[in-house]
Amino acid sequence: MPIQMVDLSSQYLRLKEEIDRAVQDVFKSAEYINGAPVKNFSDRLAAYLNIPHVIPCGNGTDALRIALQALNIGPENDVIVPAFTYIAPIEAIASVGAAPIVIDVDPQTFNLNPDLLERAITVRTKAVIAVHLFGQSCNIEAIQKIADKYKLAIIEDNAQSLGADYIFNDGRKRKLGTIGRVGITSFFPTKPLACYGDGGALFTSDAELAERIRLLTNHGQTEKYHHKLIGSNSRLDTVQAAILNVKLNYMDEFAERRRQIAVQYDRTLKSCPGIILPSIRNYSTHVYHQYTIRVEQGKRDALKSWLAEKGIRSMIYYPLPVHEQEAYKWVVRLSGDPSESKRLCREVLSLPIYPEMTDETQTSIIKTIGRFFF
Repeated sequence: MPIQMVDLSSQYLRLKEEIDRAVQDVFKSAEYINGAPVKNFSDRLAAYLNIPHVIPCGNGTDALRIALQALNIGPENDVIVPAFTYIAPIEAIASVGAAPIVIDVDPQTFNLNPDLLERAITVRTKAVIAVHLFGQSCNIEAIQKIADKYKLAIIEDNAQSLGADYIFNDGRKRKLGTIGRVGITSFFPTKPLACYGDGGALFTSDAELAERIRLLTNHGQTEKYHHKLIGSNSRLDTVQAAILNVKLNYMDEFAERRRQIAVQYDRTLKSCPGIILPSIRNYSTHVYHQYTIRVEQGKRDALKSWLAEKGIRSMIYYPLPVHEQEAYKWVVRLSGDPSESKRLCREVLSLPIYPEMTDETQTSIIKTIGRFFF
């Protein structure tokens, strides 16, 4: 059988009894929209994150757009984003009429480089979307200092790093997504906390902002048929909430297993010439949503093809920096030279990683990579 990037069926089989029971309970109640599991899940996730307000929504992209709307960001504003990321932050910024200002990233962590942030700020700049990519934090403390200086809101895009901790200089720890003005996540089926369809959530400590977000996710309604804001219909359905309630119990366990797999990759791939292993900063833990190497000397595509021939899937996240995407060339503005992001797009390759991966499967992947290089 081919080796998948993520084996979703094996995780379902592991949790089948609990998930089936949770879903059947929803079917029995017939509360498919805003049923009891939705509030139960949001309350439990808020407790896990140690933040007062978690507002579920339809998906992670909706969450980004709603965060921007809640902060009153629109056509007169700029929002700073990294050049190397998924397109959703750019998509959300464009959807509210604002301008994405793109800056380069740290080539070790692949995250927004705070050393380049200040020079990108203008009188129009209202926010920074700090993307925590592949499972670990960007340098949020450094970003926060600059944001505070210029009175900018930080939106944490935590779609890939839910469960990871930021470690402050004074030793304090906080869950990613709870540090900025508002955080978001996605529950897409391959994410660290995943449902079996689309889903997302927003987090904030600001009660007034939380109430505005709740209205925006539910047609702008203060009560049924009374609309205060121009909102949207973006809800987490009850079936998905029931599944997430089960998976939340195992979230830290899954992350620890992915860390173990990453350690084994690190230990055995470090001798391969031309491979640069993932770098972990001392200010962040890592939940390894992706295990992403860099392959130098122009060999990335050849390695990917080699693995595919042997029945091993790998993925390129991402083949283009966001400012080169055809749909957004007209709206994106560059600040500085995004040379590191361009290089990453030529070199990155993500290897299979998921909690149910067996040692035998990982050994097969490692040996196949070794045969390519040696």
